[in-house]
Amino acid sequence: MINYIIGAVLALLVGAACAYLWKAKKSGRKCVGCPCNGTCCKRKNIGS
Repeated sequence: MINYIIGAVLALLVGAACAYLWKAKKSGRKCVGCPCNGTCCKRKNIGS
């Protein structure tokens, strides 16, 4: 029984992460994990 609960919790966490990424990409964010939202020099290729 505990295996089903752990599996459900893991599936819920993975599903929530996927939903967050999908929603962020759909709203137009370029760098989802970046607090600068794509305005940093790495994203603009200025620093390379």
